[in-house]
Amino acid sequence: MSDANVGRAKQLDVATLSDALDKLEIAGQCLGIKPLDPSFQLAGRAFTVTYGPASKPVGTVGDFIDDVPAGHICVLDNGGREDATVWGDIMTLVANKTGIGGTVIDGACRDTALARELGYPMYSRSYSMRTGKDRVQFEGIGKTVNIGDARVQPGDLMRGDADGVVAIPAALEDQVLEVAETIHAAETRIRDGVLSGKSLAEVRKEQAYHLLQRKGDS
Repeated sequence: MSDANVGRAKQLDVATLSDALDKLEIAGQCLGIKPLDPSFQLAGRAFTVTYGPASKPVGTVGDFIDDVPAGHICVLDNGGREDATVWGDIMTLVANKTGIGGTVIDGACRDTALARELGYPMYSRSYSMRTGKDRVQFEGIGKTVNIGDARVQPGDLMRGDADGVVAIPAALEDQVLEVAETIHAAETRIRDGVLSGKSLAEVRKEQAYHLLQRKGDS
């Protein structure tokens, strides 16, 4: 696992990475998780955080933000809950100040204006004004989490753009990136061929387009 792979992922769009995941039969698409602004981009290693329903007495919402390394992505599993937020403007302010690479939430955030103003990459299932205090509680960090049907482990490679987010398992990231780069190169040749005057059918046939994402095909 090399941080150079974060740079490789930045050069690839999420749709292409999704196609590579499909080809390799890896369920890494974080379905339903979208950016607050379509201009947002993120790429980095997952720092996983787990939330659960509040207990009696009520637990803390957590101060994990101080432990997140610069460049990492906060990946918060709140079970997809949209009725209790787990991220607001103070978290955004700290994350942006300390160089955290972005936030991905299977759940809701709030205070969205600041994230947009700062250009801080925020991805979530939804947003709302309703606080999570006394409704959810911090369960821990460094565990495997579920984000939009994708399992995310600490250190997995996260990539987000206007189309959403994918999680690439660290143990398979070299393979996924290689396949994605092959797909990207072929699709670039297809675009160039169309711009040069060839028909789409012709260039797709030349590049074996229909095999690019098919499972098991090389």
